Amino acid sequence: MNKVIIKIKLWTGKLSLALLTIILVASTYSCNKINDVSSNRLASEETNWKSLEDAKANLMSVYGLMRSATVSDNGHWLMGDLRQGDFTITNRSDLKAIVNGQLNASYPIISRITNWRRFYAVISAASLFIERSSEIMNEDVRYTKTNNNVDVAQARILRAFAYFYMTRIWGDVPLLTSSHDGSFEAKNRTSQNKVLEFATKELLTAAQVVPFRYGGTDPILPGDYYNEGWASWNGNIFTRLSVYGILAHIAAWQGNYVDVAAYTKFILDNHTKLNGDGSFGTTYLNMAHLTENDNGYSPFAFKRATVLIGFPFESGNGLATNNGHIEGLTLALPFIPKSKPEMFVNKDSIMNIFTDPKDLRFGIDPKTKRYRTNYFYNFESEMPVFNKIKVISPESTSGNLTLFSSTLLFSRLEEISLLHAEALAVLGDTNGAFESLNKAADLRGITFSSVKNPDIIDAIFQERRRELMAEGWKWYDLVRYNRIKKQKTIFANKDGKSMTFREFEEAGGIYWPISQDVITANPGITQNPYWK
Repeated sequence: MNKVIIKIKLWTGKLSLALLTIILVASTYSCNKINDVSSNRLASEETNWKSLEDAKANLMSVYGLMRSATVSDNGHWLMGDLRQGDFTITNRSDLKAIVNGQLNASYPIISRITNWRRFYAVISAASLFIERSSEIMNEDVRYTKTNNNVDVAQARILRAFAYFYMTRIWGDVPLLTSSHDGSFEAKNRTSQNKVLEFATKELLTAAQVVPFRYGGTDPILPGDYYNEGWASWNGNIFTRLSVYGILAHIAAWQGNYVDVAAYTKFILDNHTKLNGDGSFGTTYLNMAHLTENDNGYSPFAFKRATVLIGFPFESGNGLATNNGHIEGLTLALPFIPKSKPEMFVNKDSIMNIFTDPKDLRFGIDPKTKRYRTNYFYNFESEMPVFNKIKVISPESTSGNLTLFSSTLLFSRLEEISLLHAEALAVLGDTNGAFESLNKAADLRGITFSSVKNPDIIDAIFQERRRELMAEGWKWYDLVRYNRIKKQKTIFANKDGKSMTFREFEEAGGIYWPISQDVITANPGITQNPYWK
């Protein structure tokens, strides 16, 4: 069984048997259609909605499923960072196929990551929690209405996030809003707009319920949360700011930049509400925080409030795994016992991306010719090692098997500031855009201005390229950038025909193909047109 799935059990402590069954089914990536999963209601299922402990275990199981769905087979990075990305593949033909846009090539890993089944396991588990968790209030007086309201809101957030995550990958997807007795309903694809409309509505409802901080002095949910304080929960579960971050990205994907500006402003105005109650809180990250696993604020190495949206794999909680981490693809000697990384950023690309010698992430001193190593180690070599993220678990390293415990980081304060700058630039507030852009870049040693950077949109997306490298954003940023710029230059070629970005998008090229396993099992699901 996938090590990611095994470790979920360690994190949740006690899993509902019904939800555990869903995890086991999802981990097999079998060929059954989404509605072909037989009902897994066990006799013991009726005992899994009786106590406060059941509520916690079942809710944390949904988080575990979402974590697994995003990182299985390193899908988050393969889908986000390889298509027209900055990485060169060493020798893996399956990864080279993704880089070259051959997304329907016959490789097991492509077949697995294009199967949306794992996300529907999240959706079913979240729906089940929404439907059943209130029963616990009648069985256990410790489980209050307020507690249940907050828990159900989190389940709604997770379900909405799963739908948004899927629509970025496949466009139209089936919209299911109930658990269907533990099985998946046979249903055709629903338009992306309708799916995102549902997700937005769910998130706006949840935003009125979830607190800024759990287990502390937040007035919405004062006192311990499941007998633990905010220092235990920060970065681990979704807060009110997490909701607005997801809302902002849904709006950006839809091109609704008025809402993007409003949602991101809410986060920037309120991010200090994550501070206190035993937590370091959130802040803009210096280089030690970002690349050296600084204990106070590192969003990659620990469950910190700097993880606005993400899923930690903190080693101390027994969550270190071999699969599901960017380091497994990018690191090599001297960091781990591997002679070559599976992918790297070549020297020409590094020089073209990091053009300012003062950039603390990577820059070469024009006088001494010495270079900074925060992002890249051994730059002089044929294959510089990308070492921005290097959270190696101390638990065990044997032979070539290394355990990592880095967070799947979807969003942090710098990312939100850059998204805010993007919204303001599109809306014509150039001064505000530069202000937000410089706030995000302030601790990187570089400054932007209308004199040095006459095209504010280009400046913002170039900075996103540098700052968010290997965080799963490259392809989705490229889509938004081209939607904004509306350029008529050649973007892609198919069957000997050159296509502009608009033609490429209208043909469905921005999305991934759907696994043939899904289509074979359910004739109602049709392939994305670009991949037919």
